[in-house]
Amino acid sequence: METNPTRNSKRSNRFAVKRGVIPPSSQILLIHADQWEKLIEDACRNRPLDGEKKYVFVKQLGGAGDGGRDVEARLISDLAEHQWDLFQAKHYDHALMPTDVFKELVKFFKHLEAKTYPAPRYYYLCAPRGVGNDLHNLLSQPFEFKQRFLDDWKSGKTGLKGRASELTPAIENLIQDFDFKRIVECQTRQILEWHALDQKAHFELFGFEGERGDNPLTPNAPAANEQIYVEQLLKVYSEITEEGLTLDELIVSESCGEHFQSQRALFYCAEGLKIFSRDTYGEAEFDALLDMVLTGIKPTVKSPRNKTGLERLEASTEGAQKLVVNDSVLSPKLRPGDLPGTCHHLANQRKLQWVK
Repeated sequence: METNPTRNSKRSNRFAVKRGVIPPSSQILLIHADQWEKLIEDACRNRPLDGEKKYVFVKQLGGAGDGGRDVEARLISDLAEHQWDLFQAKHYDHALMPTDVFKELVKFFKHLEAKTYPAPRYYYLCAPRGVGNDLHNLLSQPFEFKQRFLDDWKSGKTGLKGRASELTPAIENLIQDFDFKRIVECQTRQILEWHALDQKAHFELFGFEGERGDNPLTPNAPAANEQIYVEQLLKVYSEITEEGLTLDELIVSESCGEHFQSQRALFYCAEGLKIFSRDTYGEAEFDALLDMVLTGIKPTVKSPRNKTGLERLEASTEGAQKLVVNDSVLSPKLRPGDLPGTCHHLANQRKLQWVK
């Protein structure tokens, strides 16, 4: 049973499947084989290795002349022995069977013998429907796997004919020396998890809908990222009180303190929208929204009727609240306070100024 969140818990931004959208694990059953290889390539670019390391080079090579490498992922810049991973993509309408894999391994060992490439760290089998029970059992018993592969090759059961099926003594020695523990299944779940680390790409490919989490809490004292717009607010309140207020004095001011903190709360409303935009669509969408807001409120803020900093401040926040920004992809996720809060973000970028 799902428990209710505690009062102090915070919901983070996340993705949910849109109504009617097929889950990724089902969508990949319908895509083309080339799209499956591209998905694996993109997933490998995101794959976390030891610590914060990632592959330094990833390339989709599927097609004629790929040497049995659908995706090549290197741990170092050079293609060196045991310093790269080979991803074999098989988009079949059934779970992989030994016969599906053996003909690929024939090509693989022929290329190793021809020195097309050095031995990889791992040879990954990637199939949307996974590996079947027979192949799964073989993968868990590397010695038996190797022996059955050799027996099937010698008896002509690999599915290959003519010279392509020839097993030379040199290749057999190579197979005997090869550690079959390096041949493993890369489960679809893993590939999708790696791909989802780039949330924007995952969202666009599979049709997920971003769900906005809670806004950041407004800290008691302004943080470093608030410095510029807070300095502008100080000028606004100093103009009202006709005193050169310090930040500490403003925070406790009976006349201006609550108004100041309410403006900071608006900033953090928009900060929540900014974080959601970054996690879902990329930072450019929030910047585009800021440009829309600036275009919409600038004539009012610059009006000669506004004589004081407070009048310009209120003209900007009130004007922003009235804007209709349907052209922004963020529009459906707007909350009260978001658009007024963007004014403080614009001030932080020195695009708005309230005290001349």
